[in-house]
Amino acid sequence: MSTQVLHTVEEMRKWRAEQRMSGAQVGLVATMGALHSGHLHLVQTAATECTSVVVSIFVNPAQFAPHEDLQEYPRTLSSDIAQLQSLSLPDTSLVVFAPRVSDMYPRGISTNRTLQRGAFIEMLGLSEMLEGGTRPHFFRGVCTVVAKLFHATEPHRAYFGQKDVQQCCVIKAMVDDLLFPLHIKVVPTVRDKESGLALSSRNVYLTREEKERAPAFYRGLCRAKELFESGVVEGDKLLEVVREEAEKCGLDVEYVCLSSPDDLQSVDVVDGRGAILSGAWRMGSTRLIDNILLGFEF
Repeated sequence: MSTQVLHTVEEMRKWRAEQRMSGAQVGLVATMGALHSGHLHLVQTAATECTSVVVSIFVNPAQFAPHEDLQEYPRTLSSDIAQLQSLSLPDTSLVVFAPRVSDMYPRGISTNRTLQRGAFIEMLGLSEMLEGGTRPHFFRGVCTVVAKLFHATEPHRAYFGQKDVQQCCVIKAMVDDLLFPLHIKVVPTVRDKESGLALSSRNVYLTREEKERAPAFYRGLCRAKELFESGVVEGDKLLEVVREEAEKCGLDVEYVCLSSPDDLQSVDVVDGRGAILSGAWRMGSTRLIDNILLGFEF
């Protein structure tokens, strides 16, 4: 299928006006490129519910700290477009929005927060939990760029993967707080069929040996879910099996946490609201995250 590629906000707004005139239902899949099967699944899910789908491809400087991998982050626009063109979406119009940094940040952007100028969005509370502990800049950058993408594309629905579960919670709350007229759909994590490792653009950094050890964290999450489904609701017991599985394979675990799905606060027991069991670990210089839902679905 042919895929239209737009590079400026002006081009996107012109396209969006045409969609409005035709009565199209527009879906957005926001990405930083380096597309994999997980991203393509989001696009295919969007195509089942929308007549037009925008896939944004933008490596967002605002969500990187100065010491992080902004410059090394894979940029593969040509192959990303080729992957999207290979999809069979006969009843859906597909558009790629690949804006320039100058379009998204007219005042310029630095990874050094003290040097940043202009408007930024922070979700106090939710963004300070979990990932916010080690990456305090991250969700400020995510919320800001996602809000800009919402304004530029005006989607009826936006699709995000559950792998980034805290991001999903933060963006859903931002949409509610800032009165965006759209629906956020959280799509289950796509995993490697053999190992269960969650698909991620950063998996390309892993060595062969690291790829063999990395799935241990997910095995721990699955063991914890089995315990929960057998009636165990105590957080310490659920966390313990995740840590045990990770330690067997020598994973450098940054955190494992059992959190309320409402505010991401740590909980000691899984109650009727359910809970999110999540964590982060490092394989060499590569940082990975994963999670599993206990007793609820988005």
